[in-house]
Amino acid sequence: MSISFTSSIINRLKKEIAEDQQQSIDEQKKKEKVMSKMNQLQRDIKLSNSASDLNSKMSRMNKMKEEIKRIDLSQAALAKQLTAKHAALQEQIAKNQQQEK
Repeated sequence: MSISFTSSIINRLKKEIAEDQQQSIDEQKKKEKVMSKMNQLQRDIKLSNSASDLNSKMSRMNKMKEEIKRIDLSQAALAKQLTAKHAALQEQIAKNQQQEK
């Protein structure tokens, strides 16, 4: 491979890593928002007087728990991708340095 080819791969990997890191940050912010809403909902549940109101709030709580699970799975997948891309980047950097010699 030529130096310019490995350089373009390195640049692409760096861009993908930055995008994945930003996506991970965005997912973490979503999770924090959902958790904040859950905490508020838990406080509201204590004040619920009617059964239908309590049922509605419990249903919303379950949906929020599912959303948190989805976010956690997404973050785990992103962490795996980041690890693989960092390894690929290091490999390409090493190849690039070998070609420059």
